[in-house]
Amino acid sequence: MSVKKPIFAKDRIVLALDFESLEDAEKYVIMLKDYVGFFKIGLQLAFSAGMDAVSMVKKHGAKVFFDGKFNDIPNTVAKASAALLKKGVDFFDINAAGGSKMMTTTSRLCRETAKKLGIPKPTILAVTMLSSFGQKTLSEELSIKDNIEQYGIHLAKIAKESEIDGVIASASEAAIIRKELGEDFLIMCPAVRPSWSVVNDQLRAVSPSEAIRAGVDYLIIGRPITSHDDPVAAAKLIVNEIDDALSKCRQQVREDFLK
Repeated sequence: MSVKKPIFAKDRIVLALDFESLEDAEKYVIMLKDYVGFFKIGLQLAFSAGMDAVSMVKKHGAKVFFDGKFNDIPNTVAKASAALLKKGVDFFDINAAGGSKMMTTTSRLCRETAKKLGIPKPTILAVTMLSSFGQKTLSEELSIKDNIEQYGIHLAKIAKESEIDGVIASASEAAIIRKELGEDFLIMCPAVRPSWSVVNDQLRAVSPSEAIRAGVDYLIIGRPITSHDDPVAAAKLIVNEIDDALSKCRQQVREDFLK
């Protein structure tokens, strides 16, 4: 596994570049590259600007998380992922619902491709459940009767067995995933909303401190920073909240050890 644990609080923030304009996205990369760890390129920017979006972020010395949520037959996803690797992305994701064969095939081809090219293998994450999903969508529309958290944890276990480095999962699933799948399995949490921001279209939003307490490694944050009157100030507030939560977690570990 190609596990990359964050060291500093700012390295845990994955800023969503949810823009159509490459120029708008670049403005935020220049402004915030010293205050966040990664920039997330999703379908909106990728379809508008293509792979120039990845090149732009890398040009400024920043790291890229490509949020494509690939889900297709194993051969197609594996070859698309290997092609993405050549563009220099640091993280990317595929859909856990695509199954174990798709995930294993992708992980192995990326490892082989990286070795041939003499470059590090990017970290691959599997999406369990979209943060816009609620229990009603899962049960009534997809006819999956499991509790939504239980289903997400089930998919996370399949992902680890399929040689995937970690998952994108809600904070409500993170504590159990961390306990059952270990410290070397990465967890990235979407729908992170500080108390001073609005929830928007996320049904399972959590605060940065809640995510950290649940055992999350990386936090995807977009509009609370990019829509703020002062994006740098917003990023700093979130970094401080993460730092405070990490300090409290470390203190709790020390207290538990001394009991």
